[in-house]
Amino acid sequence: MSTQLTRLPNGMRVVSNHMPHVETVSLGVWVAAGARHERDCEHGISHLLEHMAFKGTERRSATDIAEQIEAVGGELNAATSLETTAYYARMLAADVGLALDILADILHIPRYAEDELEREREVILQEIAATRDSPDEIAYELLQEAAFPEQTIGRPILGTVESVTRFNAQDLRVFLKANYGASRMVLSAAGKVDHAELVRHAEAQFGGMNGGEGGRFEPARYVGGMRTSAKSFEQSHLVMAFAGPSYRQKEFYTAQVFSGLFGGGMSSRLFQEVRERRGLCYAIYSSCWALADTGLFGIHAATGPEMMEKLIDVVGRELTRAATDKPAEAELARSKAQLKAGLLMGLESSSARAEQMARQLLLFDRLIDTTEIIERIETVTAEAVRELAGKLITETRPSVAIVGAGRKAEAYALKAQRMAGA
Repeated sequence: MSTQLTRLPNGMRVVSNHMPHVETVSLGVWVAAGARHERDCEHGISHLLEHMAFKGTERRSATDIAEQIEAVGGELNAATSLETTAYYARMLAADVGLALDILADILHIPRYAEDELEREREVILQEIAATRDSPDEIAYELLQEAAFPEQTIGRPILGTVESVTRFNAQDLRVFLKANYGASRMVLSAAGKVDHAELVRHAEAQFGGMNGGEGGRFEPARYVGGMRTSAKSFEQSHLVMAFAGPSYRQKEFYTAQVFSGLFGGGMSSRLFQEVRERRGLCYAIYSSCWALADTGLFGIHAATGPEMMEKLIDVVGRELTRAATDKPAEAELARSKAQLKAGLLMGLESSSARAEQMARQLLLFDRLIDTTEIIERIETVTAEAVRELAGKLITETRPSVAIVGAGRKAEAYALKAQRMAGA
């Protein structure tokens, strides 16, 4: 079999997908610990922990880590999200052992030297400052806050200047010990990989880790509302969202199909009506964002301040039409084709395969075959799409964020809420 899965005695899962026509391997350790697992006093610590991953261990300095992986032509990186943190690498097949040794080091015996911590703290403070210059970043932070107020998933993953400034090395160690149990980790690899060898390395490098449960978080509570920023930008940004299905709900694929036909490409309703017919903006799109227990169906567009009111009117009418009339079979078929093609094209990448397997195991504790996903997409009907659209705009309070519209921002946000069914 090209895909194989093994569970180590301590609960860590090891999964691999053999791709015979490549010479490299993409692998990583995905941990079911992210920003939503933080306590209030830990806001931003999971992101800081990720940043500190490559800043030195008891066996390697930060320079050693960089030089050793690059000496074999490999690369290392990490990423933090609301529900997971990933530490991943790509290298030639012969160097899998080295990559795993480094990853084990940073997860087992990080050093968190004070000088490195201070330098990386400054890097993150600059990263936070950079988001203040991005209207997109501001808009999405405001949207998350409106949708999930006073909750971990409604806060910026980066943390705040105040929270990042006060963390010390002991705080990092406490969070690591509490949340990085082996049973909450998946070692996933795709490419020219031998599963038996991967398991052997995993047992040697990670077999002694504590199983550990950890990783608890408060269930999401979608609220909705509006947030605005009067900060000046060249364009005004509108972002609105509704409570959507989680990854685990049967409506998830219906929402994906709806997002594709509503605002997923050049043939979508929003693109054709808002940009092509009316010229109200350069780009407009919808998206379906999901977590383990909640989700958002969102719409994002940017336009000149003088055209924001008209843009809101058109988006509101398209939402009403989607909730009232079933989509034509042709546009339903186009959206399904886009979803299936995107899925299959993505799996041509070993990195995408490794990430997909890890996420499936963390969410469902099983692998989902591509044919099963395609079958779920194919079973979505036009009536199911219409019902979902109606549910989105009638059963939940919209979340709206307006950025760059100056003093009119609040009036525009109120209008968007009304047009969206509030």
